[in-house]
Amino acid sequence: MEKVSLTKKELNSVFWRSYQALGCYSYDKQQGIPYLRAMVPALERLYPEHDEFIAALKRHNTMFNTTCAFVPFCLGISCAMEEEYANDTTGQFNPDSIGAVKIALMGPLAGIGDSFFWGTFRLIACGVGAPLAAEGNILGVILYLLLNLIPSTLTRWYGFKLGYNGGRQFLARIQADGTLAKLTESAKVLAMIVIGGMVPQIVKFPISFTLELGGGTFVLADVLNGIMPNLLPLLLSIYVYRLIMKGTKVNYIIFGLLGAGILLTLLGIM
Repeated sequence: MEKVSLTKKELNSVFWRSYQALGCYSYDKQQGIPYLRAMVPALERLYPEHDEFIAALKRHNTMFNTTCAFVPFCLGISCAMEEEYANDTTGQFNPDSIGAVKIALMGPLAGIGDSFFWGTFRLIACGVGAPLAAEGNILGVILYLLLNLIPSTLTRWYGFKLGYNGGRQFLARIQADGTLAKLTESAKVLAMIVIGGMVPQIVKFPISFTLELGGGTFVLADVLNGIMPNLLPLLLSIYVYRLIMKGTKVNYIIFGLLGAGILLTLLGIM
């Protein structure tokens, strides 16, 4: 089997497509579809066979969301892992690790990226540029753009190189000593923890139902939180997940939840 490698042409194409990370943002996959689109040039090069190419597309047709400046870093690692898998002749490389590593990285990178790019650089840029812009000085706008664009552009460019080059060296080393299998299982566990940790932050199920009983007030939300904090968001997430696994269309689920929310609010439950 002749070894296939990604050329500068495919890598550059993947990098430039990373700027469209918010180009097709969806409720269920968030940045997942733009991420998949960015990977297409690399996947076309690595998997000339139709069935292998389709399988690779399905691997990346999943939910993904992180700070845009760190998307190229994740793409670089994905390219390195896909290249390693495409050239694997031992059968020891588990393709599930590609998606697991991607999902495991997105949470921590989002926490770091949002703090720096949204909570630090943007505030500094506003503090420098706003007073000048308020005086009608065009330099205020220029400084604001530069202080925002320079850090993010450098992070994108060097992050992609670090993800791809460092990913290849790291994968070669851990595959040789048998660490890859352990890393795959660890990444899967961490990915599930990251997704599970997002439930109470993203999913909200505010219950306002109260009932007067014997001179006291029965508060349903307190009872449920006493059983388990964020119990209703967890149950709702599990229910929606089961619907998706059964093949229910996401738009039907969204409109169903919207209708249920309106109805429960009118009944005074929410």
